[in-house]
Amino acid sequence: MMKRFWGAALLAASALLPAGQALAQAAPRDTLVILREIDADRYDPARSAATAAGDALFLMADTLVSMDWDQRTIRPGLAERWEVSPDGKTYTFHLRRDVKFCDGKPMTAKDVAYSITRWADPATRSPVRYRAGVVESVTAVDDYTVEYKLKEPYSELLNQLTQYFASIVDQATVEKLGDNFGVQGFNGTGPYCWASWTPRQELVMTRHEGYNWGPPIFQNPSPQIGRIVMRVIPEANTRIAAIQSGQGDVLGGGYLPAFAIEGLKRVPTVRMQQQPIYFYDIFFGFRVDKPVASDPAIRRAANLAVNKDAITRAAYFGTAAPATEMINPAAQDADAEAGRMIPRYNPDEAKKVLDAAGWAMGPDGVRVKDGQRASLLVYALQQQINNTMLQAMQADLRRVGIELRIQLWDATVGWGKLATQEFDAFTISYPYVSATDALSLYFASGNRPTPNRMNWNDPETDALLAAAKTATDPAARAEAIGKLQRRLADANVWIPMIRTPMWLATSTRVEGARPHGIYGVSVYKGLDIRLTR
Repeated sequence: MMKRFWGAALLAASALLPAGQALAQAAPRDTLVILREIDADRYDPARSAATAAGDALFLMADTLVSMDWDQRTIRPGLAERWEVSPDGKTYTFHLRRDVKFCDGKPMTAKDVAYSITRWADPATRSPVRYRAGVVESVTAVDDYTVEYKLKEPYSELLNQLTQYFASIVDQATVEKLGDNFGVQGFNGTGPYCWASWTPRQELVMTRHEGYNWGPPIFQNPSPQIGRIVMRVIPEANTRIAAIQSGQGDVLGGGYLPAFAIEGLKRVPTVRMQQQPIYFYDIFFGFRVDKPVASDPAIRRAANLAVNKDAITRAAYFGTAAPATEMINPAAQDADAEAGRMIPRYNPDEAKKVLDAAGWAMGPDGVRVKDGQRASLLVYALQQQINNTMLQAMQADLRRVGIELRIQLWDATVGWGKLATQEFDAFTISYPYVSATDALSLYFASGNRPTPNRMNWNDPETDALLAAAKTATDPAARAEAIGKLQRRLADANVWIPMIRTPMWLATSTRVEGARPHGIYGVSVYKGLDIRLTR
């Protein structure tokens, strides 16, 4: 563990070269260069769940409502105001009258109705269609009034309508490009407009002239920069060198390597900022219908045996926090009692739990019960963080008699592997906006085998999720989802591992930048960002 830690640290130090030694050309005047590790498969908001898609779509499109920096307060967006019926089934949105698409066409309620209906239509095959609620109809009452009718109340609707999946798009462009919408072109109402896309290399956007309807969380309602280039640089040290030298202007979110954060704070050509309110967590989940993982004693002992503090320091070099609860305490409806129920590090207690459950230590150091070895096959994507974390977990679990067999997969095949029934456990990271959002995704029985990769099938869980999602009273929602958090904490279905950090590195010519964090995206609209040279 220490050898790997110091190896990464030395690598980081070698990357943090004086800016004068860099051979890169500075970014062009009036062009903001955003550095990324990966690209998206497409930039169609209804057809991609990738954070990399959100990086660009929050710049090229707008939503009915917007999210404040606190990740909780809903602000106006394309809708100036809205009303909700007493039964929670009808939302009436009153739109701004000055909004235009990038091609100059005025945006009306018909565009909103088309975009939301397309997102919710099963024929679109949106991977996040459920986030729109159980839609009955979305209609244009007149040019600037939208009626959004649900078949049942949905307490998460406004939260979900801040996300890029709910972006408003131009129907004519969608129909013209068909399956290539978001691949060969795009037409939204956002502060920046699609110029060109070279997959796995760069996406270029230009300022939407006349745009002045940005969310009220910004000082400037209009974009301050003429051109944005989102450049893909897969190699971590090359991204770090680019931000130091001025070849790039912005490096943030999951694309900023953890090993470089402390070093970059000392580089005079770079400014570092953190968004402290950020919900993007890593967890280790058990497939509860497999022979070993199905035993509650194994799951509780594993929670007790893993030293999250040490693992987080090793994986994130002191820049992240261990997840001591399933849901971040700052998130909406996080339950404090459930948080206290998650076992803290106590390997001696883990051994007692296993002993009491009849798991006897075998001759090879792996426990055995009824002829079954305490061995777990874990699947994960091939990433340095996962490799570091799982090897440390493997050592911790072996000390109490549990064997962890690690299989890492390249992302090109990994998501398919995570949809199989082959593994006993897995690890993944995910963004969320509230407790109900997080648990609805992962624990609904109808979401088996993915994203409910635990195969958790529990009628009470489904009933509590339904109660939380359909509650019209915030207190009733909090009570239902809090009860579910306590039920899941007691079952030890997950080992909550790490709360990933949201850091933003910018070149010194960038002013007004501030990391946001919505759906893992650091640059949200970017309206206050300006360049000094």
